[in-house]
Amino acid sequence: MQKHTAIKAVTAILLVSVMAFGLVGCNTTTPANDPAPNNQSSPSPNNTQPTPDNNTPSTPTNTSPIRVIWYPNESASDFEPARREYARLITEVTGRAVENITTIDYVIAIEAIASGGADIGARFGAVGMMEAQQKNPAVMPLFVNSGASGTLEDAVYYGWLAVNKGEEDQYASGNSFSIDNIQGKRMSFVSNSSTSGFRVPSASIIRHFGQTPDWSNIDEDDLLGISRTPFFGEVLFGQSHQGSLFNLIDGRADIAAACDTCVDSYVELVSGAPNTVGAIYAIQHGAADPFESTGGREFVIIGIAPVLNGPDVYNPQNLSADEIAAIQAIFTSDEVADNPLFFGEAGEFALLPKNGDMRFVVADNSWYDPLR
Repeated sequence: MQKHTAIKAVTAILLVSVMAFGLVGCNTTTPANDPAPNNQSSPSPNNTQPTPDNNTPSTPTNTSPIRVIWYPNESASDFEPARREYARLITEVTGRAVENITTIDYVIAIEAIASGGADIGARFGAVGMMEAQQKNPAVMPLFVNSGASGTLEDAVYYGWLAVNKGEEDQYASGNSFSIDNIQGKRMSFVSNSSTSGFRVPSASIIRHFGQTPDWSNIDEDDLLGISRTPFFGEVLFGQSHQGSLFNLIDGRADIAAACDTCVDSYVELVSGAPNTVGAIYAIQHGAADPFESTGGREFVIIGIAPVLNGPDVYNPQNLSADEIAAIQAIFTSDEVADNPLFFGEAGEFALLPKNGDMRFVVADNSWYDPLR
């Protein structure tokens, strides 16, 4: 939770460390049998669920572990049971050990997937995948969480712009709220590689203010505060959605970007319809770090935007086509759809909040073209 200039310096140091010593994180390794041939080809993803003959791995010949890297959002200790289960399932269908790698910075995860330092990127955002693809076009979506219908038809989540309860009148517009008065405020983003925590909200802000005479040439550099005409009074990065929201709750920022599914396990709806402008949320009493001392604190949504659900991704360098298909098959199965570690009901801490028939499905790379 530091200012943009400090984050740039820290990120540079972290990247040097990665290149010199390899990726460092809280690793979980599941036992391996003998892994599978290192076939460089990858399957052609589509919207159907793969159906291999069975989930029993053949005798593998690739003995290197499969490395799964996690964004900072899911690197918190609360997600460790889900990370272990994720690794267990991959070992179950491939016979190979799995190393879970946690991170504190989006850039590290993206660079690891692009370079082959990691084989699978869990819970990536669409922008993170696209940044990895710019470095390595072989990176592809592995699967994505569906919408409540169980399909890609409604596979969206929501990016919020939130302000503390009691300060929302500054952004009032008739019977609702607008972002007309956010200029000059202290702004917290997640990371400039975050889809819903930076790219989508920044596009909305640029589109909104680009229609005004004073900001007709506004761009991302203005929002980041690195141009001659900084838009915000101060810019912070939380480095996770939890961190960005905490910047707001803790009083360090006036406005924060965060996504609904990323903070669902820490907040509860107080009034209004979910994911609508004007909705009021509160930090849950007993919420996990970093919110453990802020239970009951309320915030108001003043801006919202739908975002295509982010994929889990893979680099095929260390995975065979059969292994990729087997991983897709298990994660798109009913077994996983019913697993409370991945899809949790109200009150359960899970990777994602369960909504209707939500499950993992396979998506074509082209499904993300609207964001491109």
